[in-house]
Amino acid sequence: MKTNLTASPGGRRVRGMTLIELVIVIVLIGTVLAVVGGKIINNKKSAEARIAVTQLNSLATQIDQFQADVGTYPESLEQLLNDPGNVDGWLGPYAKPTDFKDPWHNPIEYRRPGADEAPFNLVSLGADGKVGGEGVNKDVVAP
Repeated sequence: MKTNLTASPGGRRVRGMTLIELVIVIVLIGTVLAVVGGKIINNKKSAEARIAVTQLNSLATQIDQFQADVGTYPESLEQLLNDPGNVDGWLGPYAKPTDFKDPWHNPIEYRRPGADEAPFNLVSLGADGKVGGEGVNKDVVAP
């Protein structure tokens, strides 16, 4: 009984991927990753912009609470952290130091008096940290 050592079992030839097929697969995977990665980054920026709005509204509520307790609005955000000493009714701290930074780690601006006869405004300069802008770079103002 002789055995043929050169033939593959079942008489089929085993074939691997060619270099061109391998390059096509790598390009397809890269394209999918680029598209998905771009959407994730854009979604993250949009989420940070929505967080900025929520954060400013929350800080505005803390300022209103200070005003309700003390009878006047704070001169600076620092008065939400530390008793100014010259007022009655301070029940703080009303905020944490981290509340004074927007999602992009830029300081939140406290303007008193605010625009349009508002007692105060809180301003985040957006993702770019510059006045003005569009989209996620747009300034966020509350209230």
